[in-house]
Amino acid sequence: MQAVILAAGMGKRLKELTQNNAKCMVQVNGITLIERALRILDRKHLSRIVVVVGFESRKLTDFILSLQIDTPVVFVNNDVYDKTNNIYSLLLAKEYLTREDTLLLESDIIFEENVIDVLLQDKRESLALVDKFASWMDGTCMELDEDDAIREFIPGKYLKFEEKEHYYKTVNIYKFSSTFSANVYIPFLEAYFKAMGVNEYYESVIKLIAMLERSGIRAKRLTGQVWYEIDDAQDLDIASTLFADSTEKKYDAIASRYGGYWRYPALLDFCYLVNPYFPTEKMKEEIKSNFDTLLSQYPSGMRVNSLLAARNFGVKQEHIVVGNGAAELIKALLEGLEGRLGIIQPTFEEYHHRFKGEIVAFISRKEDFSYTAADIMNFYEKHPVDHLILINPDNPSGNYIRRKDVFPLIDWCRQRSVTLVIDESFIDFADENTELQNTFLSEQILALYDQLYVVKSISKSYGVPGLRLGVLASGDEEMIAALKKEVSIWNINSFAEFYMQISEKYKRDYIKSLARIREERSRLIERLNQYGCLRAFPSQANYILCEIIGGKTSRQIVTCLLKNNILAKDITAKAGNGKQYLRIAVRSETDNERLLKALQDIH
Repeated sequence: MQAVILAAGMGKRLKELTQNNAKCMVQVNGITLIERALRILDRKHLSRIVVVVGFESRKLTDFILSLQIDTPVVFVNNDVYDKTNNIYSLLLAKEYLTREDTLLLESDIIFEENVIDVLLQDKRESLALVDKFASWMDGTCMELDEDDAIREFIPGKYLKFEEKEHYYKTVNIYKFSSTFSANVYIPFLEAYFKAMGVNEYYESVIKLIAMLERSGIRAKRLTGQVWYEIDDAQDLDIASTLFADSTEKKYDAIASRYGGYWRYPALLDFCYLVNPYFPTEKMKEEIKSNFDTLLSQYPSGMRVNSLLAARNFGVKQEHIVVGNGAAELIKALLEGLEGRLGIIQPTFEEYHHRFKGEIVAFISRKEDFSYTAADIMNFYEKHPVDHLILINPDNPSGNYIRRKDVFPLIDWCRQRSVTLVIDESFIDFADENTELQNTFLSEQILALYDQLYVVKSISKSYGVPGLRLGVLASGDEEMIAALKKEVSIWNINSFAEFYMQISEKYKRDYIKSLARIREERSRLIERLNQYGCLRAFPSQANYILCEIIGGKTSRQIVTCLLKNNILAKDITAKAGNGKQYLRIAVRSETDNERLLKALQDIH
């Protein structure tokens, strides 16, 4: 068995990274693509490795020779790399393909060693390595039958994305027997080259052969092995995460992205806090049915969107502003405040980060970080502030102050002219809020105090973080008007506007989804407390704060979970009391069972 690596390309989409080097010289976490591939192949006891070089061939050749690879390396030069595509590069190495069985791969792919092992361990002689189609993949896909025969090739421009669950993508790593190369592939390759010219791709020949009734080639499906094709800077960023030097570094890299996890289709996210039971399929179908219109037309301006939000939340248009997520409104509000800001810790840190003045923190010393309205008032009576933030339920503790107990706090703030910001992004999950009756988004409540501001993220409880929606309401019409001028006139997109337009029709479905979350939350807390390595605290939100006991650290647990493609939130640093904590989102029963199984294996 030998290997042939096609490495003649220029990699123009990587811009300055490939101005003076071949594409395979790009580094991922300090190691070039070509060195990583060669080190893996060198451990497979191959007879030789043939590298077809072209752009900056001397630099690439010298670098490979400096690696001291034990397997003999042979170089084939493509002098017209800038005028040809990979069909020509492969033809230059055709004599090697007919000598013995061959692993054929492209040099712009990064892969773990198991990717090669699954090909070598499969007894079938000629195989095209494939993986389930995912949103990050480009180019030609294929459909397979139950015997791994390639039933159809679908060029990228003809993909039907509604059928993507049936598609597989070529990894551009192959295993060819010498007989297949000599009797089938090379003759087809030469004929295709003669007919179509130098600017074609060897994959087109595989497509033609696969359509034959007795082609001699089958697909080999990957089952979770990691690989990535690097064409641009974003690919390089993703690959740096996937192939981090350690699971700890991988965790840090993923966590620092703050979302975008659809680029990691195997990752199960227990970090970010989203309702898994809403929107309903019917609501999503209604949004999809309007996709073309929403994509191609401008959204309304702030006046219309404020009118929609006012209708949905039962307040006057003059008393509510819509944001590109609650984060936009928090930034606009906090940056306009001066003086001393009271914050309860540990908590959601966006308010802290956006305030430019002095922070006066009330730190709960209780085991579960719980506190009451009386605790807050007693503390700030002794440590006066100009503004006070109450996140209710709080994040990450899940602590909840009942509605009747918040009114004395509002009155206390009014008497002292303290601005009160109530963030109720998670209040819909509270047990006492079964019919959404306990919201502070109410004209009656806003009228109690004109320096009361109520913030609500639509992402968390309504399950639509991708829409980036949030609202802020207050009886302070002057401040609301100022905030509307502060944000862009088109600060939300047409999809978000349409969601607000239709959401009232699905209110009963939304209430049902909250009931399911409450039920699943209770079950999950009970199960987590059975492990002996975790102490799950009571919560009124869609997440659970867990203290880690029994000797393990939060770092150990989140990295072990990540090995199972599960992402959880390490909040030990945020807690700041020397103990170990992690926060777990409440997801669907199926997802939660997968988490519990992984935790059981760790325990």
